[in-house]
Amino acid sequence: MMPTDSVDLLEQATAAFADRLAAVTPDQWDQPSSCDGWTVRDLVGHVLGGNAMAVALLHGASADDAMVFLAGLPVEDDATAQFEANAAAQLDAFRADGASERICHHPMGDMPGAQVAGFRIGDLTLHTWDLAHSTGGDETLPAELVDRVWADLQPMAPMIGAIGLFGEGPSGTVADDAPLQTRLLDLAGRRP
Repeated sequence: MMPTDSVDLLEQATAAFADRLAAVTPDQWDQPSSCDGWTVRDLVGHVLGGNAMAVALLHGASADDAMVFLAGLPVEDDATAQFEANAAAQLDAFRADGASERICHHPMGDMPGAQVAGFRIGDLTLHTWDLAHSTGGDETLPAELVDRVWADLQPMAPMIGAIGLFGEGPSGTVADDAPLQTRLLDLAGRRP
């Protein structure tokens, strides 16, 4: 079973994204998102794909099989219901006995389920902000999630811009005493 704090944070990240998703209006789906080159629909499809990839990995998928989810999933007419089912499957997979220790064949290399959970917490948290920012929603992220994602990403600050997952990485213009959410967003290539 996954450590309780990781499951709790994953539940919290899932709920935060679901809240912002429920506020998306029909006219916002095809507008640009804050993720370069993606529409709001593309952003949601990416999150759906990430959740589905985690489930597949925890059920023994190969890295090649998992790669198909990187392109995202098509967003259905009732995206809220689709996300609820997709996210529930992910939570169930992480709650299963042995999920934390199970070696997953992630496209980035073999890693334990606990590390995949960290990726999902980070992805959901950052994309909650992206979705809110793109649609005029509440951009405030839960403090516990900000703390966890900061702790995971901050050690990679010197190389984060080169990874390719976070735009240009940190701008170098945010003060060390700025709110942690502001520092996290900047570290992750977001320019609020």
